[in-house]
Amino acid sequence: MKEIKLEIVTPSKTAFSGAINSISVPGTSGAFQVLYNHAPILSSFEIGVIKISDSNNNELIFATSGGTIEVLENKILILAESLERPKEIDINRAEKAKDRAKERLASKGKEIDQSRAEAALQRAINRIKVSKNYS
Repeated sequence: MKEIKLEIVTPSKTAFSGAINSISVPGTSGAFQVLYNHAPILSSFEIGVIKISDSNNNELIFATSGGTIEVLENKILILAESLERPKEIDINRAEKAKDRAKERLASKGKEIDQSRAEAALQRAINRIKVSKNYS
């Protein structure tokens, strides 16, 4: 199978760099897959799961909180806000973050940024789901 070069960068590190067969990303308008010779694209993606089929046909799973993806001439660059493998997720920390976000949303005070609290809740739920479903 023909390979695609993938690089995933987060604010703190290069999280992945190597050859892959395909990648699935939680796009803003729905999940999409990139295969060899995909048309050029620049897109955002949302909180969800990134699935990679590497050059050895191993499936790699990552929880992400969104970012951007650029596909051009069989090279993919992903700038991710965060990226974690299921085994890297601290489930207790994610549960506490979920509880804090729910408390903020329930308080409905003027000082609470609703959209920020909702995003925190969705990130925590995603991390918990990925940890439980893919560990």
